[in-house]
Amino acid sequence: MIQDKTFTSSFCAHTTELPPRLHHPPREPCHEMDQETLGSIVLLVIVTLISVIQNAFFANKVEHESRHCNGKVLQRQGSSSFDRVYTANQNCGHAYPTFLAVLWCAGLLCSQAPAAFAGLMYLFVRQKYFVGYLGERTQSTPGYLFGKRIILFLFLMSVAGVLNYYLVFFFGSDFEIHIKTITSAISPLLLIP
Repeated sequence: MIQDKTFTSSFCAHTTELPPRLHHPPREPCHEMDQETLGSIVLLVIVTLISVIQNAFFANKVEHESRHCNGKVLQRQGSSSFDRVYTANQNCGHAYPTFLAVLWCAGLLCSQAPAAFAGLMYLFVRQKYFVGYLGERTQSTPGYLFGKRIILFLFLMSVAGVLNYYLVFFFGSDFEIHIKTITSAISPLLLIP
């Protein structure tokens, strides 16, 4: 068996240097993302950050109502107004992971702009649901139903993106332009109650 003397001598001599073919200069931290990559996710990032601000707003409302009703921070027992705020926050929080998952899947696999538009609509509807829940509970029902429709739209966009991927992979047929056209045309229809 013939051994590579460079490789053997580098590692058998217990030196700390790597062989020349394995030596790479130290890399700078990756602070330069490709502009094309950033451009393909920036709207999704904006919607996600707005949703984080909205979550903070909801949490602040719960804290404020808790202090207002009980004088202590985050006491669950209290007035019916606190219970409504707390329940509305919990209900919004339960659907939040699903929303983020379908938002990012739809935006990455299908089309960013319609997904971001649907995400903004969802946040608006979620705000309407939250405020409606603080009033009469019947005021929150339209927001709830509308939110379900938007999540369904994002889910269908995600499925279309996955199907397109496999159509390209197995058959070489790319329907991405058609899917983007359809989702761009359908997304404004989400405004119809």
